[in-house]
Amino acid sequence: MFRIQTFNKISVNGLNQFGRDQYEVASEMAHPDAILLRSHKLAAADVGGTVRAIARAGAGVNNIPVKDMTGRGIVVFNTPGANANAVKELVLAAMLLASRDIIGGVRFVQDEQKETDDAALSRLLEAEKKRFAGNELACKTLGVVGLGAIGALVANMALDLGMQVLGYDPAISVDAAWRLSHRVQRVENLHSLVSRVDFISLHLPVLDSTRGLVNAELLKMMRPGTCLLNFAREEIVDNEAVIQALEQKQLAKYITDFPTLALLKNSNVIPMPHIGASTEEAEENCAVMAADQLKDFLANGNIRNSVNFPAVSLERTGGYRLAIANRNVPKMLGQILSVIADNNSNVIDMINKSRDDIAYNLIDIAAKPDDAMLDKIRAIEGIVNVRLV
Repeated sequence: MFRIQTFNKISVNGLNQFGRDQYEVASEMAHPDAILLRSHKLAAADVGGTVRAIARAGAGVNNIPVKDMTGRGIVVFNTPGANANAVKELVLAAMLLASRDIIGGVRFVQDEQKETDDAALSRLLEAEKKRFAGNELACKTLGVVGLGAIGALVANMALDLGMQVLGYDPAISVDAAWRLSHRVQRVENLHSLVSRVDFISLHLPVLDSTRGLVNAELLKMMRPGTCLLNFAREEIVDNEAVIQALEQKQLAKYITDFPTLALLKNSNVIPMPHIGASTEEAEENCAVMAADQLKDFLANGNIRNSVNFPAVSLERTGGYRLAIANRNVPKMLGQILSVIADNNSNVIDMINKSRDDIAYNLIDIAAKPDDAMLDKIRAIEGIVNVRLV
């Protein structure tokens, strides 16, 4: 029986992935094997010694102390792409709001309840509608910064709208490249991209290299009248620099899912209450994906979509499976296999992969290991944890 502790409200369909015959799921639980959460801020001290994995039903993991978890051999999962369509659709809405004064027009009509009859209202609206004229998206140029699951969908969508699309991502994966239309023009330099587009949409994680990426220097390189959209992370944008760019008319609009009180004071900011992934479908997709990844890890040791461990998958071929995490240093695998050989157990199948400072092994062996053998593996210098799956 595996024990799953939840934080936040998790989609029922996600929770239903855990069969009650094999999993116990609750928000209050002692000695859990895994944690499933959304945006709950998790402190390292909150993660007990029995936890083997943490799954975030969403893409960002800035609410999880990933570095501390890696040091303890705890796998941290996220769900890239599960909420991508929800964010893509909101980006489209944001570009339309920035191009045409839809919000101003709606407010104007709602304020005209003092008119005495429909005919008078119609004459007034006909006379005043030119105040809310805007521009079409077709033939405009969109710059997409970050071409992962969401960025690729946004780029392809903009092409379907008749826009030109420039894309920038120095670390684009092979999978992402396959998802991207060949009509997206890849740009190798961010400064070149921002100087050539009408809209810029950000789709990046928060890393040391992306924190404060949109700063005063970059904003000065944008064409006057550019609209900036941020549905990625607040920390990517220097808000003070954005406010100055708006006041100086260098930036026309800033549409963000991460409003602050300072931003709310500027009428050219269109703020949203962090709703990029807040659709029923996205929340369900994320929860189901996170649950499936936890199940496969707990039952088989397989790792998919981890932010701190390598992707590892090994089909079951019989025998007994060991899941071993160790420091990524030389001669570790040889020492592990030596202990197994000394126990007179044959290796049926195995896989070993590494990522940065951590390595992970799945080893299927013929004979059931006893506690003495497992303790010998744990005693090897550099071993982080050992699990009989």
